[in-house]
Amino acid sequence: MTTATRVELAIGGMTCASCAARVERKLNKVDGVTATVNYATEKAQVSFPGRLSVDDLKAVVEAAGYSARLPEPEAKEKTPRNRLLVSAALTVPLIALAMVPAWQFPGWAWAALALAAPVVTWGAWPFHRAAAVNLRHATATMDTLISLGVVASVAWSLYALVFGGGHHHLYFEVAAAVTTFILAGRYFETRAKRRAGAALRALMELGAKDVTVLRDGAEHLVPVADLREGDLFLVRPGEKIATDGVITEGGSAVDTSMLTGEPVPVEVGPGDAVTGATVNVGGRLFVRATRVGDDTRLAQMARLVEAAQNGKAGAQRLADRVSAVFVPLVVLAALATLVVWLATGGRPDQAFTAAVAVLIIACPCALGLATPTALLVGTGRGAQLGILVKGPEVLESTRRVDTVVLDKTGTVTTGRMTLVEGAGEALRLAGAVEAASEHPIGRAIAEAAKQRFGPLPAVTDFRSTPGVGVTGVVDGRMITVGRAEADGATAVDVTWDGEVHGRLVVADTIKPTSARAVAELCALGLMPVLLTGDNAGAARAIAAEAGIDEVVAEVLPEEKVAVVKRLQAEGRVVAMVGDGVNDAAALAQADLGLAMGTGTDAAIEASDLTLVRGDLRAAADAIRLARRTLSTIRGNLFWAFAYNVAALPLAALGLLDPMIAGAAMACSSAFVVSNSLRLRRFR
Repeated sequence: MTTATRVELAIGGMTCASCAARVERKLNKVDGVTATVNYATEKAQVSFPGRLSVDDLKAVVEAAGYSARLPEPEAKEKTPRNRLLVSAALTVPLIALAMVPAWQFPGWAWAALALAAPVVTWGAWPFHRAAAVNLRHATATMDTLISLGVVASVAWSLYALVFGGGHHHLYFEVAAAVTTFILAGRYFETRAKRRAGAALRALMELGAKDVTVLRDGAEHLVPVADLREGDLFLVRPGEKIATDGVITEGGSAVDTSMLTGEPVPVEVGPGDAVTGATVNVGGRLFVRATRVGDDTRLAQMARLVEAAQNGKAGAQRLADRVSAVFVPLVVLAALATLVVWLATGGRPDQAFTAAVAVLIIACPCALGLATPTALLVGTGRGAQLGILVKGPEVLESTRRVDTVVLDKTGTVTTGRMTLVEGAGEALRLAGAVEAASEHPIGRAIAEAAKQRFGPLPAVTDFRSTPGVGVTGVVDGRMITVGRAEADGATAVDVTWDGEVHGRLVVADTIKPTSARAVAELCALGLMPVLLTGDNAGAARAIAAEAGIDEVVAEVLPEEKVAVVKRLQAEGRVVAMVGDGVNDAAALAQADLGLAMGTGTDAAIEASDLTLVRGDLRAAADAIRLARRTLSTIRGNLFWAFAYNVAALPLAALGLLDPMIAGAAMACSSAFVVSNSLRLRRFR
């Protein structure tokens, strides 16, 4: 079995969804190649076998009449701005001359020809060139329709002017106006697509450019690209953290809003992990690099977002199939319109006008933009809020979900043991003994004691008995800290001089935002289920605090999968939220997997959505955003289809002027893009 290679190609020369469908079809015809071409991003994601090269793929694309190259991050976006400005400057007086009889001086028709000639040749040249390429390859795209409409209008007008002797049935202004309107549509569409992809570009540009590395006892300022795993680097107040790492020295607050959407800075200290591109807003930090380059969380986020933006939802695959056959059918419809008008006694100029209007109005451009632009904006906005969507099919899953299974530890709760009850001398002495322990319960007691009493006395003769407790001598007294019974938490008794002097209760506490998050999930129509390997008492206590009625406790990792399967067998569509290695299988089994970004790589890899910030409210935000994006896609496709269905009969019946048709076509694309851009305001 050969290993497939993946590459991204920037495709040049595409002007509509039919172009993208054609390039995709040509690439997929090559044995072993799997390709997806996105019209909005103008990129192709291609998987190909080792016997082929990137040059072979480029040759296939070029043979189809388009260009292909490896993406250049700094490449400037080309727009038809100059053609638009010149064409508009000539078209405005041309329309005025044609539409206002009082301004039509002797020989005005020749002046109209002079004004129209640069527009219909140089201005419309991109359409004519693309149509010629399509003709050479026996295909047709939107450019074919535009070029045919413009050429037919000019040819008819020249015939009428030279041989007809009349000035009443000239279409120079129609040809020029259609060209100008469509150039304007392309220009604003290009600008809108850049705005739609702005979130991803901003994400990719977040990282620091330089870093202060400590080598041989000295500070060296080097480019981030030269940073290596294991390097120790310095982060001063106000600087971006260069890469993922662990703090070795210093304490500060870190602003993670650019990656998580969470505005409150996070307090960090020695031993805490930090993420590249976040900002140090407090003191100096010394950080040991644990991930560099393409392995960092920022790079992984960018890859996830781009992969989602380049994918296709089911509705878009239908639109692609429609677009692929749409243009030839429109050409046939235009010819049929011409024949029917002439056969039923219509005047030649009426027949011609109706046929040209059919050619121009039936552009499938809006269909091609409907899904990609909404995906661009929705997934980009999600990245800004710390929500990463793995693919467009995920959006379709979110609408059907009716049950959300929540892992307890680290998802609903903090995942850290915290002292919830106990004080006084018992806490001070127990903290001194537990300071020598590595057990999570012991660490929780020791940290609480240090916070309340400061430095703790030393312990001697420390002993630990697994499952029982610890003993040690503090201030000349033998202190025993041993397990006790407590409902829903872990309790220890503190004993000295043969007498219990106090009870300390430690628990994994609920996150401050979890109850609100559960309420938001319920408001979305989801039934929450708490799933945990912890004991039933602790699980019920957390569930009651979070507002969850259904609890499944004391399950092993493999049993978590069985629980998800059981719920699915009951007819429920299940979303699973988790953060640990033990959640990975259940996340993969669920209809929709949501991984907390603060969790393990295994959980993140198995999920469909990644919540970068460790706040369960992000799960509700993610589902709302996904549903809103899918709703926008469906709205775009409805109006794109409805526009063509409604406009084609009007054009065929002669009720739609070709000039108005050109403007309406440009407006349909503008509507789809602007409707998608509304997702940028999602909160």
